[in-house]
Amino acid sequence: MRDIQPHLADSADTVDLKRPLQPDWTTWSGRDGPDGRNGDGRDEWLAVTGDPLPIGEAYEWAVLPRCGAVVLFSGTVRDHAEGRSDVEALHYEAYEEQVVPRFADIAAEARRRWTDLGRIAIFHRIGHMALGESSVVVVASAPHRPEAFEAARYLIDAVKQSAPIWKHERWADGADWGTGASDVVDASTVGGE
Repeated sequence: MRDIQPHLADSADTVDLKRPLQPDWTTWSGRDGPDGRNGDGRDEWLAVTGDPLPIGEAYEWAVLPRCGAVVLFSGTVRDHAEGRSDVEALHYEAYEEQVVPRFADIAAEARRRWTDLGRIAIFHRIGHMALGESSVVVVASAPHRPEAFEAARYLIDAVKQSAPIWKHERWADGADWGTGASDVVDASTVGGE
């Protein structure tokens, strides 16, 4: 089991959470209740952390009896970028106070577009990451695979376009901010429906 410090969508508080396959809901404050749902029917696990991402745990958490599909995307640190063939590591920085509220906006927009979604998880790491490490994870569960795939694609695209997170690349001969960065946009403007 790994430790993760999730930032909860309705709270600026950070809580310690040992993440077993069945979450210990007593350590959460915010939107989710003991059965993983609250009064508005939302099931979300949103986090920005310096710790390794709990990929397997997120998948297990997203499985629901009413959902026949779970799609998980994990973005990993690779050894190249546009115009750079020898990337050795990445360092992510974020405007942390705004990341989880942006993740909450992304989740809300996904639920607006795909009304039957089950659970949504959005995680992003900050700090130093070596080649092969997961820097971002999104998970969407839905009754059927088309909606789960479409929602997961939207989630990762929206994270890349609307969360205030920046990538710094290090390679053999230097370091610089990642290529292909764009202005932060509202989650509702990402992708088509």
